[in-house]
Amino acid sequence: MHVSVSDELRGRTVGVLGGTGPQGRGLARRFGAAGLDVVLGSRDAERAERTAAALPGRVRGGSNADAAGQADIVVVAVPWDGHAELLTTLAPALAGKIVVDCVNPLGFDKQGAYALAVAEGSAAQQAAALLPGSRVVAAFHHVSAVLLEDPGLDAVDTDVLVLGDDREATDLVRELAAAIPGVRGVYGGRLRNAHQVEAFTANLISVNRRYRAHAGLRITDV
Repeated sequence: MHVSVSDELRGRTVGVLGGTGPQGRGLARRFGAAGLDVVLGSRDAERAERTAAALPGRVRGGSNADAAGQADIVVVAVPWDGHAELLTTLAPALAGKIVVDCVNPLGFDKQGAYALAVAEGSAAQQAAALLPGSRVVAAFHHVSAVLLEDPGLDAVDTDVLVLGDDREATDLVRELAAAIPGVRGVYGGRLRNAHQVEAFTANLISVNRRYRAHAGLRITDV
């Protein structure tokens, strides 16, 4: 199944912070396969280079700073505990760019996954507070890394909720989601509503554990 990249996306470079983790690596794989230029970032640039070399398309590796500096659209896929520190460090490089936050602040105990309280309201709102010069969008929270990373899977059956306060930015990120075969980007509201989208990941983890699945999300009647 082939999906052509939109004119608005063509010629843009996508950076992935935390690109050697499962979610970042999976998104980089799909963006590269769609024909986009991708810079896969990591704290360990050499590890990022090795990871990028194994992915399809025009994917190159480097440091997180390389990905932030060289990309037009930057996806944040780092662990929650390093989120604030990394974005604070990279704020100058991310100024003027669309920053797509897909971080889920979750904790885990014997009862499973649960949402963590975030002072700013959500990871995406924290990103917006730390990156006043960037256009922050929340998206890609519910896409299974296992499915993204499966090279034998032509399409990923899910919708991606896209939230933000900048219409042009959310429209472009919806198109970025649609570059992955089988995926549809659906506008999900203002950035202030990102908390429940991030938190819902805990419910999906519970579904997946009970049913041994890689469940996604579909919005009906749209």
